[in-house]
Amino acid sequence: MVTAPSPLIEPRLIDTRVPERPEGAVLVLHGGAHRPGRTMVSPTQLSVLRMIPVAGRVARTGRGRLAVFRLLNSARGWDPERTPVGDVRWALARLRERFGEGLPVALVGHSLGGRAALLAGGEAAVRGVVALNPWVYPSDIANLTGRRVLIVHGTEDRIADPARSASLARRLGRHTDVEYVEVPGARHAMLRYGAVFERAAADFVTATLSPPAPHAGP
Repeated sequence: MVTAPSPLIEPRLIDTRVPERPEGAVLVLHGGAHRPGRTMVSPTQLSVLRMIPVAGRVARTGRGRLAVFRLLNSARGWDPERTPVGDVRWALARLRERFGEGLPVALVGHSLGGRAALLAGGEAAVRGVVALNPWVYPSDIANLTGRRVLIVHGTEDRIADPARSASLARRLGRHTDVEYVEVPGARHAMLRYGAVFERAAADFVTATLSPPAPHAGP
């Protein structure tokens, strides 16, 4: 008996805050472990819900100058046939259709979403990448020349190895501006020190996409 392939499910963009004329856009990317088969992403799964306060903090810190979206992937985990990197590229294309060419974008991802942000960070529109407790591999290669990168990792993360993200930060630092921040005592889910991760991401992307206007006068 031959099993029919699962139908492709489109990713989904969820508006958090979208001003009429944004100075930049932020894509917030969730994680989530792989499940057998092609499992659809649910808006209520914990890895998705975890990014709602991150997106909200970015929107508030941007003070109406940034368009903030959450991306729901086409499938859970890292499907080798269609990875979350492809979903990010799909989302970037939707932003170009909506706002036109030239709008700078920042990517903020947690866990496998952090990996997707780093690997998709070389796309033309991307100016900054934030990876929160990223689940990365020693073989990951990303060309982020000219981008600003922030990696924030909890020292007590037992799911995504902090040593791997620190090693990747050192490699990326040879060619681009990378900041690596440890959060002592924080675990993978970002629950106990969630505000630390949220603030770091929001301050970084706001400074990257919407720097303060120069002071006029004495």
